[in-house]
Amino acid sequence: MTASTKALLVHLLTATGAVFAMLAMLAAVAGEWSLMFLWLVVAFAVDGVDGPLARRYDVKRNAPEFDGVLLDLIIDYLTYVFIPAYALFASGLMPGWTGWFAIFVITFASALYFADTRMKTKDYSFSGFPGCWNMLVLVLFALSPNFWVMTALVTALAIAMFLPVKFVHPVRTARWRAVTLPMALGWVAFAGWAAWVDFDSASWAHWGLVVTSIYLLGAGAVQQLVYGPEG
Repeated sequence: MTASTKALLVHLLTATGAVFAMLAMLAAVAGEWSLMFLWLVVAFAVDGVDGPLARRYDVKRNAPEFDGVLLDLIIDYLTYVFIPAYALFASGLMPGWTGWFAIFVITFASALYFADTRMKTKDYSFSGFPGCWNMLVLVLFALSPNFWVMTALVTALAIAMFLPVKFVHPVRTARWRAVTLPMALGWVAFAGWAAWVDFDSASWAHWGLVVTSIYLLGAGAVQQLVYGPEG
């Protein structure tokens, strides 16, 4: 198999994320929230794999006819932002004006963030909250906190998108990768488990989601405190 063929296959793998996004959206419209999240978890797993493969097979040189970065951003906006925001609104978790507030803030702020050329730092972390609303919304479905808590979380993370606070990339941020990567894989496993059991409050998956989410949310900020903003 030629290098060009391998690189093209990576693009095709990335593009499957659009199919999983459509399947997730169809489930969401039908109100099948657990199924929606299962498809989003599959899309999240694909997104975690295609980046390393794209770098390994040098898709920019071997398959330059497709822009892998643009393709990835299009799919990420669907699976990280648009569908989770719809789920938060349509599920009734955030009733009344809070639901409208959430979908407007999430979609508007994320559109700006995804176009921000300062998104990545020198150590390949994210500068600002990277718009992983799929992760937040799944945890909210699992824990079902008070809607005021959810409103506060949405507001804080939307603001954090534009603050100079680091958020680790599970694969590309070298520092603490030995911990970060297993935590990210654990989050995927716990997320799939929680959705599979229809967010049963007795499931241990919820505790796993809490622990892994707290680490992934705060590891970059801790690194900044310990090693400095450029560390």
